[in-house]
Parts: sequence; C-alpha cells; structure tokens
Amino acid sequence: MDFGSRLKELRRQSGLTQQQLADRIGVTKSVISFYELRERSPSPEVLAKLAYVFHVSTDWLLGIQQGKTLDVSGLDDDDIKAVALIVERLRCKK
Repeated sequence: MDFGSRLKELRRQSGLTQQQLADRIGVTKSVISFYELRERSPSPEVLAKLAYVFHVSTDWLLGIQQGKTLDVSGLDDDDIKAVALIVERLRCKK
C-alpha cells in the first residue's frame, strides 16, 4: 500500500474529512487531495504532523515499516503489560 492509500485509510478510519485533516496540520484541502491521489509527497514537517495526528510512525506512513505501532505514552508499566497481553491474545485468536 502506498502513502496516499495509507493516508486516505487513516483519515477515513478517524472520521475526518480532507478539510478537517488539512486544518489540523496547517495545509489546504487540495494538498490532502494531492497526497491521497499520489500527485504530491509531503515535506518532512507535514509527514511528522500526519504521524502525530494518527498516532503512527512516519516509517509506517511511508510503507517502510509493515506493522503498525501503538502509542502507549502516558500509560504506566502495568497498563502497557495489559495492552501487550490483549494484543497477544488477539493474535492467537487468528
């Protein structure tokens, strides 16, 4: 999956319009459309903003990293262990 497809998928999963996403990262709606249509690539600064908004890594957005990451900042060690346990159980379910 390419950057534009990943961005569109994340935006839709988050329930954001192109305009809402554009407002969050300080670009125009047409820029978001260009990204999704693969007519433009984001600057490093915009890429970092997109990763922050969607809680994913820039590597994942660019297709370098195959698996998604989960932002656990703000959780204590016990909470992180609980999340890891849930993830492991869901993987075993497949």
